[in-house]
Amino acid sequence: MTNVLTVIGNPAAALLHPQALADLALALEHAGAQVDEPQWLSPGEAADIQFDGLGFAAAEGITDISLAGLAVDRLAQAVDDRAKRLLIADMDSTMITVECIDELADFAGLKAEISAVTERAMRGELDFETALRERVGKLAGLPEATLQTCYDERVRFTAGARQLVQTMRAHGAYCALVSGGFTFFTGRVAAHLGFDENRANVLEVAGGGLTGKVVPPIVGAAAKLESLQALTARLNLSPQETLAVGDGANDLPMIEAAGLGVAFHAKPKVAAAARARVNHGDLTALLFFQGYRRDQFVD
Repeated sequence: MTNVLTVIGNPAAALLHPQALADLALALEHAGAQVDEPQWLSPGEAADIQFDGLGFAAAEGITDISLAGLAVDRLAQAVDDRAKRLLIADMDSTMITVECIDELADFAGLKAEISAVTERAMRGELDFETALRERVGKLAGLPEATLQTCYDERVRFTAGARQLVQTMRAHGAYCALVSGGFTFFTGRVAAHLGFDENRANVLEVAGGGLTGKVVPPIVGAAAKLESLQALTARLNLSPQETLAVGDGANDLPMIEAAGLGVAFHAKPKVAAAARARVNHGDLTALLFFQGYRRDQFVD
């Protein structure tokens, strides 16, 4: 078989039952596909069904109908080059659960105001660079020490984040954290999760406090795409061997350019455009999409 359909339930609850998978396989056969027996990647949580004779979109549509009512994520793709050799990941609301700039704003008493702008920027309703400068400008005078306090008290890692990075690295992949956020946070997050490198914006600091400026150049959508392309070339990879994941509009160019681009609990514009979506599971879904079994995960 040359194609594979991966179905993933929410890891918080074993939603997938053998009969549901058998019914799905039968539905695929009725649509004209040649289907292999479902194979568990993690019993009750994730499974593969290899198939031929049906397009990816058709297989996914049949899955949506067959498993309607279940909180599942699904992806149909080619078996070849399924396991990727480069991971490019967004940080805020992807590898970590928060938006760092919103949490910094909370220390300045401006969270409601700043987070509203962040939400619009991530939805693609505002120019990212303009919105970033505007928000950072409002943080002028915030003590530099607040950055560490914010990291310690507010930053929480998304479920499956470390397993994603460590498992891919253990199997020879290169992992880069590329963020429209700030290097103070990406450096620490990358070190904790095990990324090979990180890239983000630099907050200007003077006299022990934030100046309200970002040191140019700005890392936005174009820089994220450039990072993907540059690393692909540097590592002598094909685009098909790359994986990009993010949630916001500034992630969309790299998501669309990657061999596997994943919208992770993403804004509507991003979810609508991405080839793959994770709406229910955690970041281990990206490992299942690549064919890893749970017993192959590395912590």
